[in-house]
Amino acid sequence: MQKRFSIALIPGDGIGREVTPLAFEIAAYAASRSQTALESTCYDWGSDYYFQHGHMMPPDALETLARHDAILLGAVGNPGIPDHVTLNGLLLPIRRAFDQFANVRPAVLYEGVCSPLRSLRPGQIDLVIVRENTEGEYAQVGGFVHERHASEVAVQAAVFTRHGVERIIRFAFELARKRNQKRKVTSVTKSNAQGFSMVLWDRTFQQVAAQFPDIETESLLVDAAAMSFVTRPQSFDVVVASNLFGDILSDLSAAVSGSIGLAASANLDPTRRFPSMFEPVHGSAPDIAGKGIANPLAAILSSAMMLDHLGLPEAAKRIENAVRAVLADGRVRTPDLGGKSTTSEVAAAVRERL
Repeated sequence: MQKRFSIALIPGDGIGREVTPLAFEIAAYAASRSQTALESTCYDWGSDYYFQHGHMMPPDALETLARHDAILLGAVGNPGIPDHVTLNGLLLPIRRAFDQFANVRPAVLYEGVCSPLRSLRPGQIDLVIVRENTEGEYAQVGGFVHERHASEVAVQAAVFTRHGVERIIRFAFELARKRNQKRKVTSVTKSNAQGFSMVLWDRTFQQVAAQFPDIETESLLVDAAAMSFVTRPQSFDVVVASNLFGDILSDLSAAVSGSIGLAASANLDPTRRFPSMFEPVHGSAPDIAGKGIANPLAAILSSAMMLDHLGLPEAAKRIENAVRAVLADGRVRTPDLGGKSTTSEVAAAVRERL
């Protein structure tokens, strides 16, 4: 009997509207070869919805999404709306409501792609950033006093729980074991300056690490980690960090790997109680939206991560291999990779490789 999965598509804003449908089509085609049908429902939520209704998605959006097996998101962001409105109006509520506590962002230097670090060869960067995704610095605890007056005060509190810290660190160690590459986990904190939250993180990291004696460990302050991502990115395997530090370092890892247009991500509920969400890292990119030149590969690779999470590893691997082949061939590529191809041409090349 053929398997069926229900996928919620949220193209969102900017180039998300261009790359998301193509990514789903490729995922559906790859899944069909594994006797699996992907059925999609598209939700036109995002900035346009905000301009019409005053909010990024309807009040019952989370109940609607909960009925699906997974969510494929394009991008969120519009120059006409403050970023904190778009982020807190759609992306963060989904992550929190569905307890998607593990944000997984691979960074790979593929054959055919040039890193700005010219000494690196393809394959030398192959790391994954595991970012705590539901608390930490993005917990949105705080407020204003004397708002919009000269004496205005803003208080923003970072929230770190032992439960939240331990489960993301444990997830990172289990991932390092599964990847079976360098078998190494690097923890990134700033405990010399943040003497409570980051000290809790460091202490928890040491306690969890003791349960994984087969995994090498490293602990870095975030400023040293940023420097090391440039000077020795090939030394990393799995990197685990808080919400803020993981967010920043994943963009840096995408840059040294050749293009943020190749950066995929997953927002996972590893317990599978709720749907997980998959999205490219690149955002809505309003400067190139509508020009047909956005790189669809990050969205396509995100759809492969979705298939893997749904229990279709062979279909996921076929997509990844097709992307690798297109990049290695070098004839079809978007401007961010030095080419002149369109979004649809790159997607068609991946489909042909499949």
